[in-house]
Amino acid sequence: MTISKFHIYTADLNPKFGTEPGKTRPVVVVQTNLLNKEHPSTIICPVTTRVQPKAEILRIHLKKGEAGLKKDSDIIVDQIR
Repeated sequence: MTISKFHIYTADLNPKFGTEPGKTRPVVVVQTNLLNKEHPSTIICPVTTRVQPKAEILRIHLKKGEAGLKKDSDIIVDQIR
């Protein structure tokens, strides 16, 4: 599988630690494609359907249908993994 920067994939984020979101959920790859080709792990931001309208600094809002998402969602920027 080829992993690409800014693409959305489904990932199992269990086990979770502290305030990290867990479970299987969409994630956005934020790691450069140079590393995606060779590196054994990938840096991601989780996506949630628990939209926080006034959290623009920590979240990027995505509308239903964007990137194939079935619901309005937020990219949780402060939970980079």
